[in-house]
Amino acid sequence: MENYAPFFVLGAAVLALIFAAYKFFAVKKLPEGTELMASISSKIRSGAMAYLKRQYKTVGIFFVVMVVLLAVLAGFGFLTPFVPFAFLTGGFFSGLSGFVGMKIATYANSRTANGAKEGLNKGLKIAFSSGTVMGMTVVGLGLLDISVWFILLKFVFRLPIDEIMAAMLTFGMGASSMALFARVGGGIFTKAADVGADLVGKVEAGIPEDDPRNPAVIADNVGDNVGDVAGMGADLYESYVGSIISCGALAVAAGHGIGGVLLPMLIAAIGIVASIVSTFFVSTKESATQKMLLGSLRKGTYSAAIISAIASFILIWKLMPGENGLFGAVISGLVAGVLIGFFTEYYTSDSYKPTQKLSESSGTGAATIIIDGIALGMRSTAIPVIIIGISVIASYFFAGGMGSFESGLYGVGLSAVGMLSTLGITLATDAYGPVADNAGGIAEMSGLPGEVRERTDALDSLGNTTAATGKGFAIGSAALTALALIVSYTDKIQDLDPTKLNLTITNPATLIGLFVGAMLPFLFSAMTMQAVGRAAQKIVVEVRRQFREIKGLLEGKAEADYTSCVDICTKSSLKEMVAPAALGVLAPIVVGLVLGCNGVVGMLAGALVSGFVLAIMMANSGGSWDNAKKYIEAGNFNGKGSENHKAAVVGDTVGDPFKDTSGPSVNILIKLLSMVSIVFASIVVTYGGFGLF
Repeated sequence: MENYAPFFVLGAAVLALIFAAYKFFAVKKLPEGTELMASISSKIRSGAMAYLKRQYKTVGIFFVVMVVLLAVLAGFGFLTPFVPFAFLTGGFFSGLSGFVGMKIATYANSRTANGAKEGLNKGLKIAFSSGTVMGMTVVGLGLLDISVWFILLKFVFRLPIDEIMAAMLTFGMGASSMALFARVGGGIFTKAADVGADLVGKVEAGIPEDDPRNPAVIADNVGDNVGDVAGMGADLYESYVGSIISCGALAVAAGHGIGGVLLPMLIAAIGIVASIVSTFFVSTKESATQKMLLGSLRKGTYSAAIISAIASFILIWKLMPGENGLFGAVISGLVAGVLIGFFTEYYTSDSYKPTQKLSESSGTGAATIIIDGIALGMRSTAIPVIIIGISVIASYFFAGGMGSFESGLYGVGLSAVGMLSTLGITLATDAYGPVADNAGGIAEMSGLPGEVRERTDALDSLGNTTAATGKGFAIGSAALTALALIVSYTDKIQDLDPTKLNLTITNPATLIGLFVGAMLPFLFSAMTMQAVGRAAQKIVVEVRRQFREIKGLLEGKAEADYTSCVDICTKSSLKEMVAPAALGVLAPIVVGLVLGCNGVVGMLAGALVSGFVLAIMMANSGGSWDNAKKYIEAGNFNGKGSENHKAAVVGDTVGDPFKDTSGPSVNILIKLLSMVSIVFASIVVTYGGFGLF
């Protein structure tokens, strides 16, 4: 079975890509609507493509430099010769995942708006189909990259299993690097446009959201695609492959051999099949409430989890006889993912009290809704931390941690794989949100009837909740994966020079590393949020200028200059994304050279703990602020145009960089730090610490 299993994984990857292609062309065949709707969609698509081309050129320079550096290190014997190529493929497929997702999203936006003219279910089906393309592309390309590398290294180069996993770990660094650039750059673009458009258009000028008179409206819709779709695709590709590869590396350390390495790959392959089947369960009724819409998507995600769980039990029973406890580890991850998703939904959906109470606090102004929103986000961190803690303990003991420390850690890695095993459909429920958001903008700009905008708003509000849920999955899996990567790093140091490790808390290097690591997510978040602020200021100035200088614009008698706002966002985001991304790459190298390997372990642990909590807080605060605004816009607490509404818009603009720039980027940061540390471990062992640590 061990000789055939990698080809089954490859087959599942191909199946996912075929299903994604089928859905892609099925959506593209649907009518776009009126000529004006098609024209607006075309402008959004052109702006998004122009941004991605310029972003990939910028990121390409970084990848060329890194490939040369890794090749030099490989030439001196610090790395295997496969590392530069693995790094390159990881980055390429991460970027490609985002590109394909953005491509379908920009085709589906006008088609979703047109479908919403027929009914809510039609709009949901089209938007969800586009999300399915994204989900299946991410998991398909992820398993394609993993399976092809594994087949080449095992059957062509005939490397032993420990060397195979050591080489494969490094393409996670390429995926993480690309994901960080995509998330940060796209996040700066989308939130700069969103904040600028809302502050001047909705608050100062008093015009509706997505009004064609707003010069930043096209940039805002472009941003939904480059940040919330392309950035998210690269992000979750990195999370997916990182969890599988790190689990395989732990299997080697635990002595489970090739069967243990193949198990996470096969669980992921089963998850693809389960996700495809479950996409057919998603539908809703006309005039559905938010709870009913959420229930429609839950049918898909829950059924995928059940199918995956049953199939995983059979797989473990056959592949690893006598190790049935591993099934408990997988289930702990699946259950933890579902629970984190539910409680994220509870704190961010306007169907529940936390967000409804947040909306009520808008009655006393912007300050109170901001205070309450931050408090809500802080409070919401408690349950996910407890869930992850229980999942770690459960998976550790289920996998035999009482008898073998390494086996227990392998169980923790499997729980991360279990959490992301149904990513195909989980990501579909997440990626559909930006499409629904764009559809609402197109409906507004093309003057469609009010009931169409009501339907797209309902889908958009649901999208805010599912996006927060998707971020919860990504953050939860990031914590488990980063923990597995820290263990992989310490295992590598043990192999290189076991005398170097001294991880007692009183070791100065470890203690300083803990402080530095705890600080890094905050410094990183500050850099990305200030980047959004600087870019948004430029948009605010430009929108005010156009309102002031273009005669008849506010009266609807002249057309805004949309291109200038798109260009400002593009230039600003590409410039601003460099420093935060550089921090993620350089920090572990600098810490390693100064404090040695013990300082690096401390840094990784500190970044993991503070980054996990900070990312949850920001994602949930931002999601709740956004839905509080929409709850008021739906007619609650005095409705649109009221003082409550204006306060909620300010809260939402604060939350924008929280939930769509800094928050989701932090979970990439904590894994990138680990990946870079593993790749440069030989350098740190040889030259790090100046002989003092």
